[in-house]
Amino acid sequence: MTSMTKRLLLLDSASLYFRAFYGVPERSSPSGVPTNAVRGFLDMLALLIERSRPSHVVACWDNDWRPSFRVEAIPSYKSHRVADATGAEEVPEALEAQVPLIIEALAGIGVARLGSDGFEADDVIGTLATRHKDTMPVDVVTGDRDLFQLVDDSTGPVRVVYTAKGGVRAPDLVDEAYLREKYGIDGGSAYADMAVLRGDTSDGLPGVTGIGEKTAAKLITTYGSLQGLREAIEAGDPGIKGAQRSRLEGAAAYLDVAPAVVAVAKDAPLDDVDLAVPDRVADPELIGRLATEHGLASSFGRVLGVLGLL
Repeated sequence: MTSMTKRLLLLDSASLYFRAFYGVPERSSPSGVPTNAVRGFLDMLALLIERSRPSHVVACWDNDWRPSFRVEAIPSYKSHRVADATGAEEVPEALEAQVPLIIEALAGIGVARLGSDGFEADDVIGTLATRHKDTMPVDVVTGDRDLFQLVDDSTGPVRVVYTAKGGVRAPDLVDEAYLREKYGIDGGSAYADMAVLRGDTSDGLPGVTGIGEKTAAKLITTYGSLQGLREAIEAGDPGIKGAQRSRLEGAAAYLDVAPAVVAVAKDAPLDDVDLAVPDRVADPELIGRLATEHGLASSFGRVLGVLGLL
């Protein structure tokens, strides 16, 4: 496959394979192992590569879905998704069986897969986007709005291909104009500050009681940043009064630690691997075995076809 221009495509892998698992009907495979998440993931990969023609692509991985540095700061972080005493994430058994197949499929094709011990895929994405945004555009594919904080028109640019509503076929393309229109804020860092105030029940982040999204956005816009807001509170700014002041002051301990939990890491240690879109099939025998044993020939065919490797 030839690329018209350099572009880095970063995949929030778990976001995609969970979406595939719940969105693609299951059918029997020769092995008897469910394959809907694998087929859906590969089909999404093919569509994304066909549409954006990236020069580089990385499947970013959760080596640690609930890192200790975030849990130590806010113990409720993702606590509602813990499956058992081991601290493992609650994942349907039929999906759990397919994750190793997705790993093998990526290895067979030759698509880079990167994780970092002690960090989430979000942190891998944040690190790679930061490293490469000065040299090429970066597209982050995810259904997680937390990654809106990486949006940056000034370099790259970095934008989010947001799949939560329309899926991979009809995603929202999130840039700074999108953030201004939807939230009334300027840029990714302002989104992160807003997210701290608002909280996020899906991640177990409480936010500040009584501060919803609109109020959070207005406060960040008015005071420039979360730090600016806190300095205004400390200085007795008359614009912050009554119940709102009480709630913000009462949340001081939360506001001390939450920014480091919400912020994606931009310096996660990563192995030095080739991120370029493969120009040859990395392991034809592995792909052949997976295709035969699990009935994945057509999905592999779509990916290899758009890569020009058939």
